[in-house]
Amino acid sequence: MTTERYLTETDRRTFEATVERVLDDRVVLDSTCFYPTGGGQPHDTGVLRADGRRWRVTDVAKRDTVYHTLDVGDADPPDVGTTVVGELDWERRYAHMRYHTAQHLLSAVLLELFDAETTGNQLYADHAHLDCAYPRFSTTDLADVERRLNDLVAADTPVEWYVLDRTEAEARLDPARTRLHLLPDSITEVRLVEITGPDGTVYDRTACAGTHVASTGDVGRVDVVGRETKGTDEERVEFVLS
Repeated sequence: MTTERYLTETDRRTFEATVERVLDDRVVLDSTCFYPTGGGQPHDTGVLRADGRRWRVTDVAKRDTVYHTLDVGDADPPDVGTTVVGELDWERRYAHMRYHTAQHLLSAVLLELFDAETTGNQLYADHAHLDCAYPRFSTTDLADVERRLNDLVAADTPVEWYVLDRTEAEARLDPARTRLHLLPDSITEVRLVEITGPDGTVYDRTACAGTHVASTGDVGRVDVVGRETKGTDEERVEFVLS
């Protein structure tokens, strides 16, 4: 089973690993910092290097373990047992980290101002959207959301993550914020992302296996650029960072 270093070493750009399995153009490593698609966050891209050779990582997916799809062209993939160096496309990854953290702040603001629970989200390197349970936002509503978001960014408070036993998490944490009910019953430990203000106020505490920046200040300015009705009592909020 691949050690998921992207969950603990979120700021690492390069890493060393050993090839454990090869399946045509896919390889499994004993550990990886490449993030697999999931939770609305796209997979990382980058390269693997070994013995003067280079393979482009074009897709990363998690199933029973983490699979890295390589652009092998006419060459062979690295053999089992090969020590490789992985290099992330850092600009892409860091953009995803900023957008994912901004999405957490947006979820917190929508819950705070409108009691609107997040129902889904999708991130990209240059924009993102979030779906929530709410009938319809007005232009004034969106302006209030944007203002509050940028206040939280300006506070420049830490973004932290840790693992907690699910039973304990369900017993003492706010289910509206953590959204633990969305996780499969098979998950017995949950990774929580927490954003707390300087006065101790918890802005957000949510079950999440994504990657995030270290501080809300790293998010940059958030611009809410639009909304769209996605069904009965569901709205989509679109935003970009600068």
